[in-house]
Amino acid sequence: MVHKVLFWSGLGVGVRLWQLGIEMRPLFNKESLWVYPVYASIGGSFGYWLMGVEHRQYKMLSDRRDALLEKRARRKEREEAKAAAE
Repeated sequence: MVHKVLFWSGLGVGVRLWQLGIEMRPLFNKESLWVYPVYASIGGSFGYWLMGVEHRQYKMLSDRRDALLEKRARRKEREEAKAAAE
């Protein structure tokens, strides 16, 4: 869980470094050091949101798998009952 937030936070800082590299500005200017935590928090919040999306998708897939397994079990019982009646 934490590794995803940390990854996206690091990516946010990397984006800031890339931006400054494209602009050919100094990377660690005293007046602009406050921006790094902002980019890190934006990236971290995106990672946290993405983690929630992934959790909801896994839950949906798990529920769907359980429903399909129950459906297959009911079908098998019906077929066995039908075969036993014949």
